[in-house]
Amino acid sequence: MASHAQKRVTNVVDGPQAHIAGIVVHADIRQIEAIRHAVSILPGAEIHAVSPAGKLVVTLEAQESEDIIAQLNAIHALPGVYSASLIYQHHEDVESLDEETGDETDAPGIH
Repeated sequence: MASHAQKRVTNVVDGPQAHIAGIVVHADIRQIEAIRHAVSILPGAEIHAVSPAGKLVVTLEAQESEDIIAQLNAIHALPGVYSASLIYQHHEDVESLDEETGDETDAPGIH
């Protein structure tokens, strides 16, 4: 039987969610092409930059935080990967992604 707190958390996150994570991967430059390929076929993974020193900037997208963790662990386990570090993580309800946001460069009450 779930505790009262667990039931409350479940009720808050019942709707579909979007999870986005930014990671930096440090890898053996000699294996960089194999690593790039392996990362690029992960669902929701996108490589944005690769440095000559063997660092990759990657974003991961998924519906569940557990999927982000699984993707991060899969990258970390690749041969030639020294580290895969979570730099940024964000999640929100999928419905809120359709909401329009205004550009408030001079928002009221903020100076």
